[in-house]
Amino acid sequence: MADDMVRRAQRFINTVYNGVPGIPHVDEDGVTGWSTMYALTRCLQHELGLTSLSDSFGPTTLSTLQSKWPTISRSSVPPANIIRILQSGLYCKGYDGGEIDGIYNDRVAAAVTKLKTDMGVSDAFPGDATTPKVFKGVLNMDAYVVISGGSGTVRTIQRWMNARYINRRNYFVIPCDGHFSRDVQKALMFVIQYELGMSDDVANGVFGPATKDGLKQNTLSTGSTGVWVNLFSAAMIFNRRDGVTFTDSFGSALASAASAFQQFVKLPVTGKGDFQTWASLLVSTGDSTRKGTAFDCVTEVNTPRALALKDAGYQIVGRYLCNVAGTTLNKMIQPFELTTILGHGLRVFPIYQTYGGAVSYFNFKQGAADGFDAIVWARHHGFKPGTRIYFAVDYDAIDADVTSNIIPHFRGIKQSIDEYGGGYTMGIYGPRNVCSRVGGQGLTSASFVSDMSTGFSGNLGYPMPEDWAFDQIATITVGSGDRRIEIDNDIASGRDQGQNSVVPPGISEELDVPFDSQYLGTLLSDIRHYFSTIGIEESGIGQPYSTEESFRILMAYDRLITNLARALRMRKSLIQVPLLWEIRHYSDLDIASDELVRQHYNNGIGGKIDGSTGLGQIFAATAIAARNHSVDLGILNVPKLNPAKEADLWPIWQKLNTEPDFNIGVVPHVHIWGANDVGAPRPSLDYSDANTLRVLVRYQGSGPDAEADGQKRLGLYRVFESFNKPLREK
Repeated sequence: MADDMVRRAQRFINTVYNGVPGIPHVDEDGVTGWSTMYALTRCLQHELGLTSLSDSFGPTTLSTLQSKWPTISRSSVPPANIIRILQSGLYCKGYDGGEIDGIYNDRVAAAVTKLKTDMGVSDAFPGDATTPKVFKGVLNMDAYVVISGGSGTVRTIQRWMNARYINRRNYFVIPCDGHFSRDVQKALMFVIQYELGMSDDVANGVFGPATKDGLKQNTLSTGSTGVWVNLFSAAMIFNRRDGVTFTDSFGSALASAASAFQQFVKLPVTGKGDFQTWASLLVSTGDSTRKGTAFDCVTEVNTPRALALKDAGYQIVGRYLCNVAGTTLNKMIQPFELTTILGHGLRVFPIYQTYGGAVSYFNFKQGAADGFDAIVWARHHGFKPGTRIYFAVDYDAIDADVTSNIIPHFRGIKQSIDEYGGGYTMGIYGPRNVCSRVGGQGLTSASFVSDMSTGFSGNLGYPMPEDWAFDQIATITVGSGDRRIEIDNDIASGRDQGQNSVVPPGISEELDVPFDSQYLGTLLSDIRHYFSTIGIEESGIGQPYSTEESFRILMAYDRLITNLARALRMRKSLIQVPLLWEIRHYSDLDIASDELVRQHYNNGIGGKIDGSTGLGQIFAATAIAARNHSVDLGILNVPKLNPAKEADLWPIWQKLNTEPDFNIGVVPHVHIWGANDVGAPRPSLDYSDANTLRVLVRYQGSGPDAEADGQKRLGLYRVFESFNKPLREK
């Protein structure tokens, strides 16, 4: 919601600092945001005489402010614009800045007093003056009161930390908003080091050897008291452990909570605040020297390596379903590798990752395509129904990325897996926050956590996902000589035991592949030539799409058509033919028919209850019957509907009419249903011309006209196959 005083602060920036190099114009929208806070920081730097302006209120800004005005109050006399910057920041924080007039009046003094109380630093910085660290805390987006979803207990700890440590050189005011976060986690590491006796020159916030050694000397147990118990209970609360209170006394309740946490992260259950427990509370890897029972790798697990891994105590292997197109790394499961792995008593879980290394990769359509591709590869390697496939998010995704791209991406994966996966389930590989949020949406059932990336924004300040199955903590080498293999050492929770058997490899199948764009012109030319031989011109009266336009529309969906064909083990040509035919023959009569259906359902009178529609010109009743048939066969997992019930017809008709992906997805099911209807076998990779003709005829209907039309479509099928067959055989 816009605030007039925030708008006045923004106007102050634009008016007073207009034309100052390094100070940008800000939108005068009355909404506090980072752009306004960054601009105010630059304004302050300018007033301090700094020539290199930046968004960061860093050490130079802080030290310069400290040297010139160690306190700003009614009795000090800094330039009026510095007071105005402070007043503007207070308004942006939701405090009364006493107008933006450059006067440190009673209202400003009261606001600063209230702010310091909210921060927890009123004892450290008594009175109503603004100190440099408080000023730094004003010019950011941190909140100092509990905000939505925050915890009062967490805020108590945040204020306690600020009060106790604010006078340490590298400790700055942390948020007091009731939320555990990256900044709070980093501050906690400094606090641990301060309590270990490290000086300001030594403490660096890094979980290094000295910090680890110090924690090993501070094991807590029932009866322990003091600040170390405060810190341990705080870390437990930050990690969202139920039933923990912020305390300086290690009692039976805290010991019980420690045991529960140790069980959760698979540590020895001691009920103590020992080193490994501290480590798991403070950094995402925990004690990175822990011995795991699972691992993942990009290297083939052959017999010597399998023996070395088995001897080292490993039980579960994570391997990749496929390689990344355009790269030379051969990380995928190799022929007969699974036989070797399983034959040595190891179990296996599959990982699907093509790219996934930037937010731009993730979206609903890419997710749906990845789901199809993973199904095809999982079946290729022989993974049985019930196998969980882990889909990778392999970059430092911020929370906004999860909302905008990653959750929609996983919705796409889930749609493909649910509808075509035949019993496969979904897991996720990624940072803690990504795993927790995607799992929280019900899109995945287990998390493979990339905890080695301790600095990831999605790991630092986030607890372990409740549904974690594997915790990736370190890259190590196992074995030597021909038994040597580099792996990622993973802790296993027991949620996913991996698979102990696969379907034995059969005859290699030549699945269709995406079309090679260099042949688009030649394919279009051959289609035009064939159409001319059967009397179809480039364009027709009352037909909005020419042959070329129809072809372009069809090929825009090549990835989807290819994925459908691969997942259903049929020829993509069989899907392409009716689509191209119907798009090219789409006419004014079809437009009128669509309008009649809408009229029936929207007006409640007249019109008609159903009609062929969309790219594939499919009746809703036909789509429902076809999809029901595929559900009965176990190849599609969707609710069955009633093709005679208008309440079912209308939603399906609308999807057929308005959602091209849905319409195209129905086409192969119409073929499967149609084959059954005419007594032909289900469409397959080695379908005969005779059966192909019967299915193409049935798609059109029945009778002499459909027979004649089917013969023409068979010729078009052969044109497509003359290109698709060589591509899949490469």
